[in-house]
Amino acid sequence: MEPGVEEIHDGETVWRFDRDFLESRWVCLWGRGCQGIGAEPAEHLGLGCCSVGAELGDVDEARMIDALAATLDPDRFEHHSEAIGGGIFSDSDSDRAQTRVVDGACIFLNRPGFAGGAGCALHLAAIAAGESPIDWKPSVCWQLPVKVDWEPAADGTEVATVRRWARRDWGPEGETMAWCCTEGSLAYVGDRPVIESLGGELEAIVGTEVYVELRGRLATP
Repeated sequence: MEPGVEEIHDGETVWRFDRDFLESRWVCLWGRGCQGIGAEPAEHLGLGCCSVGAELGDVDEARMIDALAATLDPDRFEHHSEAIGGGIFSDSDSDRAQTRVVDGACIFLNRPGFAGGAGCALHLAAIAAGESPIDWKPSVCWQLPVKVDWEPAADGTEVATVRRWARRDWGPEGETMAWCCTEGSLAYVGDRPVIESLGGELEAIVGTEVYVELRGRLATP
């Protein structure tokens, strides 16, 4: 096994975890230092990693997001009128695989100063409903900065590598981004390790049994 990698076998899936990242103190800095993913640092815009539309995993996820969007109150959804008038999906996207970009960011992103609250309208609505944002937001959104690489193994199983996002994961845009929060040290200032602070997200990705095993291993001195 490679140094810094924790491996757990779960039936037909071999999970490989970046132990260094899971034990790190990375924390999301949105609203308190995040410089965004544009070509120039733009903390004042409050765009975070939402300056591109969210790529949706499949048709079922697109339907779920569409249905949830229809329940959002305009007092909590800044771009409610745009969603009603032109839908929530990219104008050029007949497959409904990506959310629209409105005024420089995902249609669901409420800007700083909006009376209903800044941030993702879906996230805010989930919290108001007493539910987890994991159940409301596109999977690519709630999983960040966790990335899973899937590869087939020679014996017919799958190898799933769980790691932090990197510039290359953003495609060509990653080459011109002024800042990437998983690089450097600015975002590694949390009060808990990632295995705890992103516990809900990790459990949703790998399942309860694997997560419990992983947490037990990382908690061992």
